[in-house]
Amino acid sequence: MRLKHPIRHLIRSLAPLALAALMAAGTFAAPAAAAVRIKDIVQLEGLRDNQLVGYGLVIGLSGTGDTLRNAPFTEQAIQSMLDRLGINVRNLGLRTRNVAAVLVTAELPPFMNRGARIDVNVASMGDAASLLGGQLIMTPLSGADGRVHAVAQGSVAVSGSNTVGQAESFSQGVPTAGRIPNGATVELPNPNRPGDIGPLTLDLKNPDFATAVRIADAINGYSLKRYGVKTAHERDFRSVALALPARVGVTRFIAEVGTLMVEPDTEARVIIDSRTGTIVIGQDVQVSTVAVTHGSLTVRVTETPVASQPAPFSGGKTAVLPRTDVDVHEPDGQLRIVGGTTLRHLVNGLNQIGLKPSGIIAILQAIKAAGALQAELITQ
Repeated sequence: MRLKHPIRHLIRSLAPLALAALMAAGTFAAPAAAAVRIKDIVQLEGLRDNQLVGYGLVIGLSGTGDTLRNAPFTEQAIQSMLDRLGINVRNLGLRTRNVAAVLVTAELPPFMNRGARIDVNVASMGDAASLLGGQLIMTPLSGADGRVHAVAQGSVAVSGSNTVGQAESFSQGVPTAGRIPNGATVELPNPNRPGDIGPLTLDLKNPDFATAVRIADAINGYSLKRYGVKTAHERDFRSVALALPARVGVTRFIAEVGTLMVEPDTEARVIIDSRTGTIVIGQDVQVSTVAVTHGSLTVRVTETPVASQPAPFSGGKTAVLPRTDVDVHEPDGQLRIVGGTTLRHLVNGLNQIGLKPSGIIAILQAIKAAGALQAELITQ
């Protein structure tokens, strides 16, 4: 009776070592950790970028600007600009090629204050050959509300080039579009502010019921431990509502919530792009056990015409006789069992058939038609 306790103690001490050895040998698979931060899978409702757009002129081009005869709006813009500067050039017939009319676009991020700098994109509207070396003059950028939120100006950085000669031309990239880093100054801040967005709501980037519940549970577990109250409630599969604890700022609370870890759940999907042969299979995709065979029939037709030469002094004419060789090859098709409850088993089953991506795409579509593919099949 005294030996039972030492033996039991020895078994308990060796059990974790045996389990680790079995896992290392592949007998048991350790669960994969797929936890991510909440801030990486959600976004705060109401916080978004605002698109800005404006019409302007790029000057200083080396003869690569718009042809004013083909782009009358460029000539009108030049006349209007010079009128504001006190110069009257109307009815003078401008013929400059150093100016190009452009559209200027930008995105105004949330929480941008007056005086902040943002990047802008510039694209030609007329028949300008290149914007290389150009300078964008002051251009107001308006939002959907019609108000001017920023003003852009600066040198245009163009990555493309275009060289034209008498007998040959060279073009690389797009020389009629460019970018001005920090080229716009914010004049009217983004209306989205932490105190103006209303109730706090987290919108899931990939909506799912299970993910929304896990996010709410993780936030409630943290807030209950730290603040003594539950602050999250799953509203639907797309959003989670938050209640701000007492005496806690919005920025601090969102920062604390964003670092919590959850394991998102997604629907089982198979994405197929037949143009590039790309196949993406989700982790939860399962295939019921099916038997699959796939073969291809190759027919090769070879034309080898021959010339028929008549005998001398026979009065005949030389003729070309057709000769066609047809070779038909059909490899032996092997019947394979494809099925599995994990992604690794499914991939191993498809690899056993030894097919190209086009063949695997055809097999996946056939398995889906047979009702054995337990996932959503999306073809692009």
